[in-house]
Amino acid sequence: MASSSRSGTGAMCGRYAITLPPQAMRGLFTYVEQPNFPPRYNVAPTQPVPIVRTFGPGPIGADPARAQRHFALVRWGFLPSFVKDVKAFPLIINARAETIAEKPSFRAAIRRRRCLFIMDGYYEWRRDGHAKSQPFLIRRVDRAAMGVAGLWETLMTPDGSEIDSACLVTTAANGVLAGIHERMPVVLEPDDFPQWLDPDETRYGEALRLLRPAANTVMEFVAIGTAVNKVGNDGPQVQVPVDAG
Repeated sequence: MASSSRSGTGAMCGRYAITLPPQAMRGLFTYVEQPNFPPRYNVAPTQPVPIVRTFGPGPIGADPARAQRHFALVRWGFLPSFVKDVKAFPLIINARAETIAEKPSFRAAIRRRRCLFIMDGYYEWRRDGHAKSQPFLIRRVDRAAMGVAGLWETLMTPDGSEIDSACLVTTAANGVLAGIHERMPVVLEPDDFPQWLDPDETRYGEALRLLRPAANTVMEFVAIGTAVNKVGNDGPQVQVPVDAG
């Protein structure tokens, strides 16, 4: 079942950060647009979030690396096309890689509407048997931006408007992060971006093979203070390291 939550600390990867300059993001993801967006240190579910996607069924045999990529702002909270009441539908912020091809909510999107979430770190909480959770900032060792596997969908509402939405894809945690949480987002390497974004549904099986944990040498974690727990705190202070004991 897809993970869902209405609380940032209640679900795996319920908050993340986008703090690198827009030029650095565009250089890595090579989308056509030139958006100028401010740093965000505490992105939360239901907020507009940037994704990268490609459009249209490319010709059979076409090189997916040559497909044009586009930047888009969408709702973080996946809405399948069959949803009738947005307010009553559970908030889906991530989907499990192990069952993503079988679930009705994701069956169409995994074939034709894959995307990349743009971020340079995400937050996870470890309980350790205590009443209060210890938050951690998790990022790449090289501090580069992360392209995290995601799915997007467009919902046509009864009043005729359209809502673009997306969710992250998660997998089992690697050895470095397993002590914090049993799962992690699927962090893709830049060489794998074209294959994941390829909109040709005849090759989606190749994309599924990318849904695996990042290598142990890729990711690191830093204990931070509890300022991140409050969605309204959206500045550098949420990433200040602390001694977690």
